[in-house]
Amino acid sequence: MTAQSPVEIRHFAPGDETAFRELNEAWIARHFEVEKKDLEVLNDPETYILRPGGALLMAVGDGVAIGTCALLAMGDGSFEVAKMTVSETHRGLGIGKKLLAHVIEYARGMGANRLYLETNRKLGNAIHVYESLGFRHLPAERVKPSPYARANVYMELLLR
Repeated sequence: MTAQSPVEIRHFAPGDETAFRELNEAWIARHFEVEKKDLEVLNDPETYILRPGGALLMAVGDGVAIGTCALLAMGDGSFEVAKMTVSETHRGLGIGKKLLAHVIEYARGMGANRLYLETNRKLGNAIHVYESLGFRHLPAERVKPSPYARANVYMELLLR
């Protein structure tokens, strides 16, 4: 795939399970440690993401899944942006930003009023992308404990 190749953003489909798991495991293992909660979600996206009212989108280039992003239903019209990654060989092409922008518009279209995310301060490029699309840092008093040891940056985007 070249920078000029089109990238399609589409919904998760049967057969995407392996790509979803492998893309995320590779990214997490490169920067952190894959945790028990990661494995639960990555091994069963139907149960942990889709059935509770969330969504899972895939970035596809030349017929191959090269990125993922999930929306996890939190209740009250809020969704957590999670499990967002782009394959190592496709980073730096703006695919992550395109994927996240699509996820934001999808969430708006389904009536979401708030998007939330957790990340890590060492991921400066990702934080910059989040900020550029309107996410703002949560003050400490609004942060709830995370199931992930790596989470130390908390952000939200109000959609309404």
